[in-house]
Amino acid sequence: MKILAVFPNSIGGRLTMKSIFDGFEQIGAEVFYFDKLKDDETKLPKLCRKEKFDFLVSYDFAGIKINVDNKLKLKTINYFSDVIEDNHSGNYWVDYYEYLFKNKNYTFYWDKELFEIKKEKINNLFYQPHFVNTEIYKNFNNNPKFDIMFAGRLDTDFRLNTVLQLSETFKGKKFAWYAIEKHFYDARSRVTKKKHLKFLDTCYQGFIDNEENMAKAINNAKIFFNFNAQGISSLNYRTFQVMACERVMLSDNRSEAFELFNPDKDIVVYNDLDDLKNKINLYLSDEKLYKTTAQNARQAILNNHSSKICVERMLNCIK
Repeated sequence: MKILAVFPNSIGGRLTMKSIFDGFEQIGAEVFYFDKLKDDETKLPKLCRKEKFDFLVSYDFAGIKINVDNKLKLKTINYFSDVIEDNHSGNYWVDYYEYLFKNKNYTFYWDKELFEIKKEKINNLFYQPHFVNTEIYKNFNNNPKFDIMFAGRLDTDFRLNTVLQLSETFKGKKFAWYAIEKHFYDARSRVTKKKHLKFLDTCYQGFIDNEENMAKAINNAKIFFNFNAQGISSLNYRTFQVMACERVMLSDNRSEAFELFNPDKDIVVYNDLDDLKNKINLYLSDEKLYKTTAQNARQAILNNHSSKICVERMLNCIK
């Protein structure tokens, strides 16, 4: 099998697709990489005539756009972890939406409730939660530098205030926060207290744009908490990264945490700020419980959410 693997422009999409592309390599496919940020699209028609790809694989509408614009006439596999009918899937989505209905295009949706709404309306639409390459995301067996980690935007008052309140509750603990620089300065501009400014300056660790460094960062912390923003029921990519690294993930209450995992056994679900504080304290103080939960987390990913297993599952849907 020959795959034309298209890296999209978005950082989140690039990280998500890397685990998918890795899955194709793990099942023995020959993968040719094209990067929308670096490579010349005008060379694609000649490459496609030469290599005779079985599928073009990409994120949201990025692959369909390249396929249509360059008249490649390839079958496409399109993984969406954004709402299909939304600018997050590409501000050009309206122009390419009709192509989802072509028989040669296969679409995988990460959110079960959104999938249920759309499954009768879009041809070849399948449900597939996030998954990760467990050869990259694994336990490095090092001693973590940080107690608590969050990766992502603090772009709402709710998110920012949650993190600041955690900083006051767990004053003696070390925090790590990863985000793009713009989001760091945005959060900083909305803080008035000097102690909160000092906290953000201390905990901010920069931005990570590749899988290997993200795996290292996750291994360098013990407890993770998450806010799932996109979709209705789904868990985001970070959840699977953390669990694969044999770390404890505290997720806000999403239905797929209960459908895909076993809460309090391999993933920990919190309902509000007080619940989050109590559970952080529990898993930081009870080493035996922490270790058991973290080991269960990795096993759950190995069993059902690894790159190889899920790419095989996707191909079985297509067959």
